[in-house]
Amino acid sequence: MKCDRLIIGGGAAGLFCAVQSAWLGEEVIVAEHGKKCGQKILITGKGRCNVTNNCDVQTVMKNIPRSPKFMFSALSRFAPEDTMAFFESLGVPLKTERGNRVFPESDRAEDIRNALVNACKDAGVRIITDEITDLIIDNGVCIGAKSSKNEYYAAKTVVATGGRSYPVTGSTGDGYRFAESAGHTVTEIRPSLVPVICEGRDCAEMMGLSLRNCTLSLYDGDNKKPVYTELGEMLFTHFGMSGPLVLSASAHIGELKEGRYRIEIDLKPALSEQKLDERILRDLAEQPNKDFSNLLRKLLPAKAIPVIVKRSGIDGFKKGNQITAEERKKLVSLLKGLGFKVKALRPVEEAIITRGGVCVDEISPKNMESKLVKGLYFIGEVLDVDAYTGGFNLQIAFATAYACANG
Repeated sequence: MKCDRLIIGGGAAGLFCAVQSAWLGEEVIVAEHGKKCGQKILITGKGRCNVTNNCDVQTVMKNIPRSPKFMFSALSRFAPEDTMAFFESLGVPLKTERGNRVFPESDRAEDIRNALVNACKDAGVRIITDEITDLIIDNGVCIGAKSSKNEYYAAKTVVATGGRSYPVTGSTGDGYRFAESAGHTVTEIRPSLVPVICEGRDCAEMMGLSLRNCTLSLYDGDNKKPVYTELGEMLFTHFGMSGPLVLSASAHIGELKEGRYRIEIDLKPALSEQKLDERILRDLAEQPNKDFSNLLRKLLPAKAIPVIVKRSGIDGFKKGNQITAEERKKLVSLLKGLGFKVKALRPVEEAIITRGGVCVDEISPKNMESKLVKGLYFIGEVLDVDAYTGGFNLQIAFATAYACANG
């Protein structure tokens, strides 16, 4: 089978690249090993699909912790505003929510997936269900790829296989094997944007508690300056923590040696230590004969109180008028920096995206072509580029796909 461009993988990047290439007059084949294309799109943004972030290019780059410079060219050519215009031109109205996150107005990820698939069909893209097993490379040039039953020959072969996260959606890591077979370096594959397992039982005791306005800071070793700090939302679970703040913090966690990383949560970020102390003093004065644990109900969610009482060392039945200045000081410190030691990350199969991938030093940032093998391209999550939550990773997928199609 012959075509101008063979795209291996029918996810967000692959489908987008196919549409753009077909619009430029290329004959395009998408080889997808799953029964349906875009399966991972359906689970992004909790099934709503956070399609991009309504911000400028510099903000996107600030949200890419590794290799942001590699993305500058692609993002400059296809920015978040272009992603929004693209989907709205396909008849998918969008809306911008908290944190500039962009979703379809319908709150249905299926609308994004269907828009891409239908645009491919309308543009004449052939979507074939087939599992590619090997690239076809001849004298340093990639001339196509093959499966157990077919050979595909193309002037341009694009690897858009995704990472290794959520393998049930088709992201099984095949792209890394293709890259290595072509002589590329694949950096260590690890989970990113993944929940965190914490030491001890305190998180489990607060399981189900969601904090909407807290500040989470991640510290590496004895460093007084956090490697990540942000205001937002998080959730306590039976194993530790999850939620947007935790997922973004996980992108900064390197080799996990015992006790290396710790997370501190400021439960009252709007109050300075002095203002918080004044607030506690006022509560104590208003109800001096009330038990300490009951006094905390005005200050904290119910699920957090037993943990705070235990960590404070203050007897929960101690009356408000018996609380000492020293005990108040300890309570304030605790509420402004509730600490947890990171034990591990949840497995890569549970990660939203994969950290690591094809080394970008070996890829042209202009059109995503391999610097080692002519006619071979890599786009999307298979590359060693990842970002925080908020629509930035899909923006990377679309920008790299656009650069590849228009390079």
